[in-house]
Amino acid sequence: MGLQLLWSFGLACLDIYALRRKRVLHNPVLLSLFIVGDWVTATLSLAAACSSAGVIVQYARDLEICSLQKQTHLPCARFQIAVTLSFLTWVLIGISSHVMFWILASI
Repeated sequence: MGLQLLWSFGLACLDIYALRRKRVLHNPVLLSLFIVGDWVTATLSLAAACSSAGVIVQYARDLEICSLQKQTHLPCARFQIAVTLSFLTWVLIGISSHVMFWILASI
């Protein structure tokens, strides 16, 4: 998710630069780079969400560590919320990638 943060921050800086210079970023090569970057970060964020979900399933159901919360001091509910939000993030990244693909197709 650190790569996703850097990628999104870089795109935000590029957008701010384009807005200040009043330039349009509808270059097909540049949009192709954005699409590939979005696909890579979407794939990596899906992998991170799935691996986190696997750990939570192992803790909650297989090892039953979450049922012994007073002894282990693990915030299992917070972990489950974090995994849910990571899947939501992946869906939003996928939508962004899809929109970028259609912007490229419209040029």
